[in-house]
Amino acid sequence: MTQPSFFLVGAPKCGTTALCKYLDQHPDISISQPKELNYFDTDFHTKKHARSLPEYLAKFADAENKVCGEGSTSYLYSKAAAENIHCFNPNAKIIIMLRDPVTVMQSFHSQLLFNGSSETVQDFANAIALEPTRKLGQSIPQRCTVPEMLLYREVVSFSEQVKRYLDIFGEQQVKVIIFNDFKQQTAAVYREVLEFVGVDSSFETSFVRINSNKKARSPFLQSLLKYPPAKVLSAGKYLLPIPQTWRRRILEGIKAKLKSLNTQKVSRPSLEASLRDRLVSEFKPEIQQLEQLIDRDLSTWYLGVEG
Repeated sequence: MTQPSFFLVGAPKCGTTALCKYLDQHPDISISQPKELNYFDTDFHTKKHARSLPEYLAKFADAENKVCGEGSTSYLYSKAAAENIHCFNPNAKIIIMLRDPVTVMQSFHSQLLFNGSSETVQDFANAIALEPTRKLGQSIPQRCTVPEMLLYREVVSFSEQVKRYLDIFGEQQVKVIIFNDFKQQTAAVYREVLEFVGVDSSFETSFVRINSNKKARSPFLQSLLKYPPAKVLSAGKYLLPIPQTWRRRILEGIKAKLKSLNTQKVSRPSLEASLRDRLVSEFKPEIQQLEQLIDRDLSTWYLGVEG
């Protein structure tokens, strides 16, 4: 059966969605739908889009003669995913995208708020101040299924995460992409990735901005769309007395339209200078460790000028 040969493992908010979209436009590449299958992060209770290996492989069944991949951003943070992927395919190519950790934390917090379930603390400073409490299993939102994602500092402990993949797969099978390189030299980075996964690197495509910062106009509506009351769902069969498959498609269409109307693209608010300076100083040793690991100058990250 057709199976994935490359994995875009994260980190979140570092351009993984955009890169997957661009790769999927290549005639010789197929990215799973959805891109985040979360099959190999067995230590997390993420939403699994495949519960067994046959279900997982079925996601790539229509991609015969193509190079297949998926992009689950939880795989970098997960302590189990790297070994699980290696057991599945020891020759897999691993793509890691990184960005300065302070920006990632703030952007990831904004994303969790937008999702309408995992995070309920609106203020970023308050959210990261809760980390010690949340590590003890307290102050976790009722509907949060992956409390590990609320430990923002651990989400961006990149040196440990990257080392795990390098140790398991080796340098030749791991490609690390820095977000600013991807942002400023998109076409060049894209060609490098095409070469890395083994397809024609002369293919050209358009690079439309994807997955910019979003905010829900109404957090209440966002939560309602994500967790519709059971009575509303059961009423659907009476309001729409049609075959269940058709009804599900219509309701999903309505849900998607309402979600779109409830979404506004907004600029990420600037961090208070004192908070940013404190976090940049805190992460400097971590960043310097990552510099040595990937042999790359990341000094702009701990000088606080990366975005």
